[in-house]
Amino acid sequence: MRHTVLFTSVLVLILTACDKKPSQEPFIPTPAIESSGTLPPGHPPVESAGQTTTLSGLTESPQTQTATVLTTIQIPQFTYIEVKQNDQKRWLAASTIDAQKGDTIEFDAGSTISDFNSKALDRSFPNMTFVNNATIKKAK
Repeated sequence: MRHTVLFTSVLVLILTACDKKPSQEPFIPTPAIESSGTLPPGHPPVESAGQTTTLSGLTESPQTQTATVLTTIQIPQFTYIEVKQNDQKRWLAASTIDAQKGDTIEFDAGSTISDFNSKALDRSFPNMTFVNNATIKKAK
C-alpha cells in the first residue's frame, strides 16, 4: 500500500510537470556592450557589403599545374594518378578521369596527405594529393 501511494504521487508529479508549456515569446538577450559605431584604434577599415575581399597572395582562379601521367589506378568515383612533375614522381587522387600513360594533365594545388592509406586498395602511399579538378590537356 505504501509503495502504491508513493508511486501514484511520483506519477502525478511527473504528469503535472509535463503539462507546463514553455513561454511563447523567445528569449532575446540584450547586448552587453552597445556599439558606438566607430572602430577601435588600429582596426583595419571594414569594407562595404558590395565589395569582396581577397586574401593577399591568393588569385581569383585556382593555380593550375601540369604533369605527365605515368600510371593510373581506377576505383569507384576516384582515379589515383602517378605523375611525373619537374623530374619528381607524385601521386594524385581526382574524380574519375580517363587518363592514360603519357597524357599531360592539368590540376589544381589540392591538399596533400602524408602516409596515405587507401582502404579500397589496401595500399599505402608516401604522399597523396587530393585535387578538386584534373583534366587531360589537349595537344596543340
